[in-house]
Amino acid sequence: MKGLFIAIGVVVGIIIIWGLIWLYGQSLNNGIVAKDEAVKAKWGAVQSQYQRRSDLIPNLVATVKGVANFEKSTLVEVTDARARATSIQVDPTKLNPETIQKYQAAQGQLSTALGRLLVASERYPDLKANQNFSDLQAELEGTENRISVARMDFNSAVQDYNTTIRSFPYSIVAGSHGYTVKGSFAAEAGAQNAPKVQF
Repeated sequence: MKGLFIAIGVVVGIIIIWGLIWLYGQSLNNGIVAKDEAVKAKWGAVQSQYQRRSDLIPNLVATVKGVANFEKSTLVEVTDARARATSIQVDPTKLNPETIQKYQAAQGQLSTALGRLLVASERYPDLKANQNFSDLQAELEGTENRISVARMDFNSAVQDYNTTIRSFPYSIVAGSHGYTVKGSFAAEAGAQNAPKVQF
């Protein structure tokens, strides 16, 4: 009889230990899920700011066309870069490094084209004096600042998520549930070099 009670006690003990381990694993998984959702939310903010910039571009191009006999190649470059940038849609569940790099490259091309447009606009006094152009330029600058903040927030969330899924004991749960490392934004090529000013 004593052996039966011991056997039952061992089985109950094993069930309790297994249950506690399962609950602990679920708790770790819930922590990863919360960080994953934070990354997705921050990604939504990044996309929203890039979309805001993209929405300003047609008005900017129309204003430039209407005020000055502007360089057609610059306008075409901006329009084409906008089309390429808006054609890349990123699924928030697939924020791997390659996808982020591709998205960043397309947005970088658009930034470069916009920069050329704004630099070229300096040669057109009528355009610089146009209030609509000035307003759009100010909105665009504000949006660029918002993009920068959204990217930094996204990178922070990705760093927190990636650190968590690569740390023990989260790494065990992450591996068994298919969580993978997410990509983040990197500095643009040549960003480490100071611009050269010539007079």
